[in-house]
Amino acid sequence: MKPQRHREEIWLALEIGNSRLHWALFVGETLSSAWDIDHIPESVIQQLAKCQTLNDLLEKIFPPHQRTDEQEGYGDNSLPASLRLPLLASFPPLLIASVVPSQTAIWQTYPNIRVISLDQVPLKGMYPTLGIDRALALWGAGKKWGFPMLIIDAGTALTFTAADANQCLIGGAILPGIGLQFATLGQKTGQLPLVEMQNFQSLPPRFALNTTEAIQSGVIYTLISGIKDFIEAWWQLFPNGKIAIKGGDHTLLINYLQALYPEITARLIVEPNLIFWGMCLD
Repeated sequence: MKPQRHREEIWLALEIGNSRLHWALFVGETLSSAWDIDHIPESVIQQLAKCQTLNDLLEKIFPPHQRTDEQEGYGDNSLPASLRLPLLASFPPLLIASVVPSQTAIWQTYPNIRVISLDQVPLKGMYPTLGIDRALALWGAGKKWGFPMLIIDAGTALTFTAADANQCLIGGAILPGIGLQFATLGQKTGQLPLVEMQNFQSLPPRFALNTTEAIQSGVIYTLISGIKDFIEAWWQLFPNGKIAIKGGDHTLLINYLQALYPEITARLIVEPNLIFWGMCLD
């Protein structure tokens, strides 16, 4: 999936997710840096075409709170060292994988863009409405660690996507992610409170004595049990099959799995950047 260019060329990868933009900066096949930001307005994207240097471009798409002033000579609030790269004569190629068509459209003003479509992913047996993010993450993980491979993506939606040893899709499942489940109960009921998505580092009481903890218990324990059930079903089909987990809530879910089922957690591959490996690998 990587551009067929010089192995040292700089290029950008962008995953447009339901909630956030996920970025990666590559030098050839080397992942130099990865970061997330909120969706940005069209006016800001139009300004990218006016940037004169790569640093100017990165400053507009890199989160200010992750910048550093530790490197002498770069001034306050500068980019991290991994992003301070040589100046370019032209805009670096930008590869986009998107599940939000309205967001994809506003990136067309970028001068050097390629939107990856499902037919460019080498997996076999894909159906037309399979999400490009799911396909790329599965392809990237399988090529990096081997097939059979199951991907658990703990994002806005929690998804399971799997392929067999022949790199053929065997299917998957989609359900609301942990934050979406909390939000739905708060927004679609008359008296239940909105439980904010926080890093609940410890498991709540299973049998709670207040409403907030009761919601946490119901969502978290059923979600973790569902994940465990899918994992066990996967290993029944493929005893030596691998499992990789990604997504914004993956750390939280790993903590819960570790507390309840450490034997499962020990066999998981944790890699937030799976989709970028799918965009990078042929």
